[in-house]
Amino acid sequence: MAIRLTAQELGVQALGERASLVQFSSAFCQPCRATRRVLAEVAAMVPGVAHVEIDAEARLELVRRMAVHSTPTVLVLDASGAVVRRAAGQPRKADVIAALGAAVAEAAPAVSPEP
Repeated sequence: MAIRLTAQELGVQALGERASLVQFSSAFCQPCRATRRVLAEVAAMVPGVAHVEIDAEARLELVRRMAVHSTPTVLVLDASGAVVRRAAGQPRKADVIAALGAAVAEAAPAVSPEP
């Protein structure tokens, strides 16, 4: 069963309508800054996608629960808050877009052909 996160657990008002990009960062992490820019750009490009940045040092209980061992760590959540993808380190924009596409596709209901 997939781990689910709620908006309340992440400290935001709402998750993205279609997906959420959750970034665990720390204050002096240089790759975290670049990751923030990449995720914000992707979230702005794709309607219904939110970018949430978590200060790992301030949210140790969540860091432990999600087994975050380094920053940046990025989680891709589907519309229901289920973790569908995960990566550690600075991601490339193309990889974020691909992971997001897969998350949105997994959450989409199956469409049956008309008779």
